[in-house]
Amino acid sequence: MSNKLVTAIADMREEEALRLVRKMVAEGTAPVGIMDAAREAMGIVGDRYEKGTYFLPELIMAGEMLGQITQIIKPELAKMPEVKRQGKVLIGTVKGDIHDIGKSIVSFMLDVNGFDVRDLGVDVAPQKFVEAIRDFRPQVIGLSGFLTLAFDAMKDTIEAIKAAGLRDGVKIMIGGGQISEQIKDYAGADAYGRDAMAGVSLAKKWLGK
Repeated sequence: MSNKLVTAIADMREEEALRLVRKMVAEGTAPVGIMDAAREAMGIVGDRYEKGTYFLPELIMAGEMLGQITQIIKPELAKMPEVKRQGKVLIGTVKGDIHDIGKSIVSFMLDVNGFDVRDLGVDVAPQKFVEAIRDFRPQVIGLSGFLTLAFDAMKDTIEAIKAAGLRDGVKIMIGGGQISEQIKDYAGADAYGRDAMAGVSLAKKWLGK
């Protein structure tokens, strides 16, 4: 059934995908198995986008499906004793960029690995990050961006966090299609993640888990 779920998500068959997830949960499939299938499907969606087969509407739809799947399996994750809140992570796609799928995958992976995640969405202004840091008090911040214009927006966001006197209290990771070590240095971040699991690993390392 996992293969059917991968295909349903990748082919944008939302109703079928959600029905399969509910059936898998009812039959006792481990949440991690469902998560792995969703992650595999999102990889296919990303490949199709890069090849020009899929466009922005498909990315948005895939992100929405991922969010709904997360909500369905959350009660099952809560039953797993090893999944406990390890710390707070604030995440969002920076101002001027509306790509959601990569950020959604990272949010999903952080959530199922036991982090308390607040996702600010896309096209998030620097000041909104600052306000959310004051309110949510995260230890880790994730800035996502797919377009090259995100480089300056990431830098502006980190500068705004610094200007607000909040930079020393948080670790900042960045990620996205064209992010590199050079962009990390340019933006002033602490690290960059190549994929969702890299983001999880960074959060665990910084929080001593």
